[in-house]
Amino acid sequence: MKNQILELYNKTNRFGVLLGMKYEVLKSGEVIYKVKITEDFLATTKTAHGGFIAAFMDAVVGVAALSKVIEEGKVVSTVEMKLNFLKPAILGDELTGNGKVLKTGKSLIISEGKIYNQNNELIAICLATMNAYPFDRLLK
Repeated sequence: MKNQILELYNKTNRFGVLLGMKYEVLKSGEVIYKVKITEDFLATTKTAHGGFIAAFMDAVVGVAALSKVIEEGKVVSTVEMKLNFLKPAILGDELTGNGKVLKTGKSLIISEGKIYNQNNELIAICLATMNAYPFDRLLK
């Protein structure tokens, strides 16, 4: 089931592919994501749009939660996300997002995310609530 869910996620997550985001599951509930800031993501002549950073962060916290419940045959969706922008991401920056599950309940999961640039400067932090539900619902 785990491989089937990850395979489906990798096949259907066209948004992540479009943005050039790559991830690795470090262990259950913990992931690392990488992306480079290109001209396509800019809001000004040199800084990334906040919506891009939010989308990247959503992937970071979401896949952390997914990696935690995948063994139970579940997938996740975002219920709520609080995001703080601490420093702008600049054209050419190589961002790393670290996602980690803090708490798992029956259906709700609390994840945290942190995004750093290549100089290890903190760009954004996040606390998110994810809803876990059976994988079978995606097939109906």
